[in-house]
Amino acid sequence: MKHLLAALTSLFLLAIPHPVLAWNKAGHMVTGAIAYSDLKTNDPQALQKVISLLKEHPEFTSRWASQLAQIDEADRDLYLFMLAARWPDDIRGDDDYDHPTWHFINIPFKPEGQPDSVVTREPDPENILTAIGENLDILASNASDEDKAVALCWLFHLYGDIHQPLHTTALFTTQFPEGDRGGTRFYIKVKPDSSTISLHKFWDDLVGRSSRLQTVRNRATQLRLDNDRSTLPELADTDFQDWVEQESFERLVREAYRNGTLKGSTDRQDGEVLPADYASTVQPIAEKRVTLSGYRISDELKKLF
Repeated sequence: MKHLLAALTSLFLLAIPHPVLAWNKAGHMVTGAIAYSDLKTNDPQALQKVISLLKEHPEFTSRWASQLAQIDEADRDLYLFMLAARWPDDIRGDDDYDHPTWHFINIPFKPEGQPDSVVTREPDPENILTAIGENLDILASNASDEDKAVALCWLFHLYGDIHQPLHTTALFTTQFPEGDRGGTRFYIKVKPDSSTISLHKFWDDLVGRSSRLQTVRNRATQLRLDNDRSTLPELADTDFQDWVEQESFERLVREAYRNGTLKGSTDRQDGEVLPADYASTVQPIAEKRVTLSGYRISDELKKLF
């Protein structure tokens, strides 16, 4: 019965628009690969402690062991980091582990010039900020290794989610009086002949779509080369609330929506075509955000372990 309910829940979730992935699963694997490589270089002792804890995860044997067995032994720890970072998306609909509201916070964005009749809504009190705090508390507690391993996967994942600008906001306008839920109800086309997708999905896919180990590793390596630690002064700020309010919301949400001038549709079958320069403008932003999240995962692990 439990598995039937989980399956029905998953089908229901697929049928409605809501903030689902940030980045996509491949993007989260990239953040895990960046964190792994950074730890391997800068704190190999902490890396080994993290790997040991991940092997205590309650789904290690049932979900990951067979996948790891297909990977060259030298790459298994790296791949374990990748799998851990995407795990909270893999268990969507699982009543034992899933927390749908943990992945985002809908801070209302009402562009200038919108009338008073557009009324914004406050974010859900259970959100990505409270979730990060809760999982950090578990990792610092006397909880079981199994519980800590679950919290560790959530931390990996949420540090990725929090760096995707559309996981921090909901746009409120006369066109979207109920909010666009992080761009999941804001429909666009990349080109006139492209399929309609949500603005949220467009951002999710900016880092890549392939989950192949070699492709993810190459992507992570290139992002580290393009965004060396020395070029990222943002890493000095370790307050995850700032990452939402100052970095993602105050700066990048305006880039994503072009201060409210970006045209989107409410018709999921017929999106508005993005400006010709939109993709090239936001691509480096997304790449930097993913790289920052990988480094910040690594930095948090150094402190914890």
